[in-house]
Amino acid sequence: MSTAAALPVLNLLAEGGEGGNHDSLNPALTGGAALVILLLLLFITTRFNRDR
Repeated sequence: MSTAAALPVLNLLAEGGEGGNHDSLNPALTGGAALVILLLLLFITTRFNRDR
């Protein structure tokens, strides 16, 4: 697809036509799960780093 052919499609998406978040994605749940996973990785990393 050339740039000239892609511009109308990108313009339609930028205007908000048929786009947006998926209905099943809850931002609070997604962010909370990411926070828990990162804290778990931090805990594991600090437990295995015994040389300090």
